[in-house]
Amino acid sequence: MEAHQISRPRALRGNIRVPGDKSISHRAILHNAIATGTARVENLGPGDDIRSSISCMRALGVTVEDTGPLGCRVHGAGPAGLHEPGDVIDAGNSGTTTRLLAGILAGQPFLTIVTGDDSLRSRPMDRVIDPLRAMGATAIARGNDDYLPMAIRGGALRGIDYPLPVASAQVKSCLLLAGAYAKGTTHLREPAASRDHTERLLAAQGADISVDGLDIVIQGGRELHSVDIQVPGDTSAAAFWVIAACIHPDAELTIEGIGMSEGRTGFLDVLEMMGADVTVANRRVEGGEEVADITARSSQLRGVSFGGDLIPRLIDEAPILAVAAACAEGDTVVSDAHELRYKESDRIAAVARELTSLGVRIDERPDGMVIHGAPTIKGGAGDSHKDHRMAMALAIAGLVSLEPVQVLQPGSVTISYPGFWRDLERVSTS
Repeated sequence: MEAHQISRPRALRGNIRVPGDKSISHRAILHNAIATGTARVENLGPGDDIRSSISCMRALGVTVEDTGPLGCRVHGAGPAGLHEPGDVIDAGNSGTTTRLLAGILAGQPFLTIVTGDDSLRSRPMDRVIDPLRAMGATAIARGNDDYLPMAIRGGALRGIDYPLPVASAQVKSCLLLAGAYAKGTTHLREPAASRDHTERLLAAQGADISVDGLDIVIQGGRELHSVDIQVPGDTSAAAFWVIAACIHPDAELTIEGIGMSEGRTGFLDVLEMMGADVTVANRRVEGGEEVADITARSSQLRGVSFGGDLIPRLIDEAPILAVAAACAEGDTVVSDAHELRYKESDRIAAVARELTSLGVRIDERPDGMVIHGAPTIKGGAGDSHKDHRMAMALAIAGLVSLEPVQVLQPGSVTISYPGFWRDLERVSTS
């Protein structure tokens, strides 16, 4: 099995520019594909997931013109310009592509079948199928309507009043995109705040959308207009470097141009509670999104407890926060995080299993875990489970371990951060 070995460097120093934000990159492609006009998108996330969104929209008849390795021009098809694909379309590993696309397809008067890789075909889809059916779409899927492949025949949708059962930006975004096609009003109520990139972009495109706390209302039938987008640096990718600097004994790293949407910065709140030496500077607005530069330094971390409304704001950062907790003084308790079991891997089980293999003491719980902090991580081998965030978390653990860490199946980082191993080598001083 392929492996990448990480040994503890003497120091970590440097400035890093992480890839464009994956969540915003998806939306820049998908939203503009159904808009009127042409949009330029710059600093796209370079990972495989974004290519999945582009290939799916091309299969539906949208012209997406490459303008460089990280840029494209999306020629919007308008509200009724998509075409029935001639074959099954493949979303690869991307849950965001699949669920947001489902909302768009629900408004189309034709049949589309969507599939994905082994990991994506194990992730639940009933959470979007059920409300889309309530809006008037026909949708079925494998395994009692729960797993890909999924078939959707859309058409005349009607707005719904729907309390979201989980705080999920993907589910919320799916229903807002469907709501843009529906007749009447779609009213969603979140149990806790989640990422708001869809709401921001729909508003910028001219949708009749309003947000009042956890209540979101969209009126259907308003034409969307193309919007040029400069994608900020990916907040989730930045978290790995911030925590790497915090847990290494001789480190200072600055991560530049990072998206600072409130729905994405929960990991910084946890690090503040843990006593991390992190500075946020040069706050500004680029492309309608708040961005800033983050500098992190070697820190003495302490164990904390977190859960509740904070979890949706750090759902993708949980694996690397577990590494931070493993290096902290005392215990860290993570709760209300059952949603982690439905990501690219079961991240609760995967984190517990793989960090335990590196010598960390972790107690797995149904909705979270207890991480018993210790001065050092012993090292060994850890499997990424083909989950890009697990691969990067294990690599960061290797930066502070007594013995080298071998990351098994390291190629999964290409899903979101193809340059990760290069950046890791560049900031490591031997």
